[in-house]
Amino acid sequence: MKESFKVCFCCIRSFKVKSSEPPEEIKNLFHEYSQDDRMSADEMLRFVIQVQGEKHADINYVKDVFHMLKHHGLFHPRGLHLEAFYRYLLSDFNSPLPLSREVWQDMNQPLSHYFLYTGHNSYLTGNQLNSDSSIVPIVAALKKGVRVIELDLWPSSSGKEAEVRHGGTLTSCEDLQKCLDAVKENAFEVSDYPVVLTLEDHLPPNLQKKVAKMVSKTFGESLFQCTDEYTECFPSPESLKKKILISTKPPKEYLQTQVSQGSTTDESVRAKKIADAEEQVQDEDEDSVAVEYKDLISIHAGNRKGGMKNCLNGDPNRVIRLSMSEQWLETLAKTRGSDLVKFTQRNLLRIFPKTTRFDSSNYDPMVGWIHGAQMVAFNMQSHGRHLWMMQGMFKANGGCGYVKKPDVLLTSGPGGEIFDPCCQNLPIKTTLKVKIYTGEGWNMDFPLDHFDRYSPPDFYAKVGIAGVPLDTASYRTEVDTDEWFPIWDKEFEFPLRVPELALLCITVKDYDSNTQNDFAGQICLPLSEVRPGIRAVWLHDRAGEVYKHVRLLMRFVLEPR
Repeated sequence: MKESFKVCFCCIRSFKVKSSEPPEEIKNLFHEYSQDDRMSADEMLRFVIQVQGEKHADINYVKDVFHMLKHHGLFHPRGLHLEAFYRYLLSDFNSPLPLSREVWQDMNQPLSHYFLYTGHNSYLTGNQLNSDSSIVPIVAALKKGVRVIELDLWPSSSGKEAEVRHGGTLTSCEDLQKCLDAVKENAFEVSDYPVVLTLEDHLPPNLQKKVAKMVSKTFGESLFQCTDEYTECFPSPESLKKKILISTKPPKEYLQTQVSQGSTTDESVRAKKIADAEEQVQDEDEDSVAVEYKDLISIHAGNRKGGMKNCLNGDPNRVIRLSMSEQWLETLAKTRGSDLVKFTQRNLLRIFPKTTRFDSSNYDPMVGWIHGAQMVAFNMQSHGRHLWMMQGMFKANGGCGYVKKPDVLLTSGPGGEIFDPCCQNLPIKTTLKVKIYTGEGWNMDFPLDHFDRYSPPDFYAKVGIAGVPLDTASYRTEVDTDEWFPIWDKEFEFPLRVPELALLCITVKDYDSNTQNDFAGQICLPLSEVRPGIRAVWLHDRAGEVYKHVRLLMRFVLEPR
């Protein structure tokens, strides 16, 4: 079969189209685990246990595989032939992640022991300057498993209502009640674990009182209201199933923060303004405002008192949520990495994008995660490598939106020392071997001339690890020229110090010598859940949606496992 590309009105280039066929190593494995070119159920079970590392597999697992292949017309009563075996390896049944989307981690620890799938300015549909505010991105985020939704609250032009918008910009506003209803109706569609509603409010006390009533009425019994029992330790995700948690600053602290962020440097003037702010709360009827609003808050957002020097001191009698920009985090990570880890063992740390990310781009989430930050807030409406990493991290633990932090971030060493992710002396725990054999499906998911106008694509793959600095590395294959079914047959090794925090990132591109290389698929996988053996790795588009046919055949080996 040939494939033709029209170069001009009188010239046509033709290429012989190859079909997808098993690499030599797969053929050899098939012959090793079969007899007379047929693989029986018992031989298949032996392959699954010895090569795929599925120690708990039994004959029923193999029967399920055979049934799947029979459904696709690839089964023979005498056993699997080579093509059927190859189709099994490339099937959904052979995913690198666990087939059952079940929550398997211990969910009975305090919230501070988990990474939470966190959104930033969750109501924006586009950029941070002039895009529309809407409930659509809120609904989309919740349906993807996001567990932390952020709303910015500002007074309306009349001053009589609270509305959702990005203050100081040309973004449109959205009705607060619509946003609350969107959260209520979609919060637990894909996960029963709690949703945290972060309210960045810029409201006077009378509107805070109004918002308190709206929130209480909308969420009713689903609203979790904190008691003294949880002032020194956050409750667990398991105990908070089907609950909505409100996180913001209490009225008094919020007003103090607004004053402290003002332009004055005169301490006496600032002190007077703080006193006036406290009096303002009192004048607004403390029972109905300061108390009513404060009682809704189950995760208290603290102030960064003392700036960078003292913000991580913490309070032994109270747990809080501290917010800081990506720049603050990067600065602190260089000199106080262990202090960040220690602070996040009890308290919640939220990281948000720097204000100059007008295009709603994102930052490297790994900097926050390796230092224990639970809420790494992202612009979910964006695309790009950093969002792919975010999506990859939260494929773990059944996609429930909560991933338990590894013990290295939660415990102290024998001498009381705290983990420093930037330490240059971390010992190697394991070596990951990744072999990428081949890929297929682009010819079915893309037009003939999508990658190259006058020839089939020239694919290459990049395979990398994102993790602590010493583990972070990336390699690429050679370019397989003019091939819809590239064969790379390349193995890479990654020595890993903290595999529990590592993400395996894979990208495929079409090489162009004169223009930017064309994107051809990506996926990020949490290494802690990657199953060893030969696996079918399905690629996703820029937005994180899985392609219908595009996949890679890869092998994963951890030594020692």
